[in-house]
Amino acid sequence: MKALFLDHDGVICLSNNWGSRWKKQREVRKKLTEDERSLPVHARFDNIDGKAIKVLNEIIEKTNAEIVVTSDWRNWCTVDEMGEYYESQGIIKKPISFTKFIQDCDYEEDFPWSREWDLEQTRSIEIKQYLREHPEITHWVAVDDLNMGKKIMSYGMEYVRDWALDNFVLTRYRREGIKQCGVKEKIISYLK
Repeated sequence: MKALFLDHDGVICLSNNWGSRWKKQREVRKKLTEDERSLPVHARFDNIDGKAIKVLNEIIEKTNAEIVVTSDWRNWCTVDEMGEYYESQGIIKKPISFTKFIQDCDYEEDFPWSREWDLEQTRSIEIKQYLREHPEITHWVAVDDLNMGKKIMSYGMEYVRDWALDNFVLTRYRREGIKQCGVKEKIISYLK
C-alpha cells in the first residue's frame, strides 16, 4: 500500500482560504445554536484551494496512494465526515484514516525536545507510529508546511535531525501549498 500523509493548512487549504469557515458558520448559526462539533461538516472547515485539489487529484491518479490525514482538522470530525468534506470539495479519494494524537502514541525515541520544533517533532512521531502499526505500507510520503525533513540548513550549515522524516516534502509557501513548482513531482517520486 502507498500512503500520503497529508496536512491541510498550508498544503491544500492555503493562507488565502483561512477563515472562510467563519462566514459559513455565521450562515449556519442563523438557523442553529449548536457547538462547533455539531455543525454541518462544510461549516467546520475552511475551503480547500481549487488548484491545490487539482494537483492532489493528479497525484492520487498517478500513484493510487491512500490518504492518511495528519492535519489538526482531525480534531473536528470523524474519518467518514472528513471523507464527505473531501468529496464536497472535489477530491477524488476519501482519506482512509487519521494518525493518532501524540498522547496515544508509544514512541521510544530518545532525542531532546525543542520548543522551536515541538509541532514538527510531535507530528513526526504520530506518522512514525502509524507506519509501525501498518507494515503493509511499502511507499509513503508526508507533506506539510511544518518542516519535518531530516536535513535542514541553518547559518550555512547542514544539520541532520534524528527525530525527523526521510520521506518528506515541505510546502514552504502557504499561499501556494502543493501548487509550488516541483512539489507534485517530489511527492510522486516517493510514491512510485
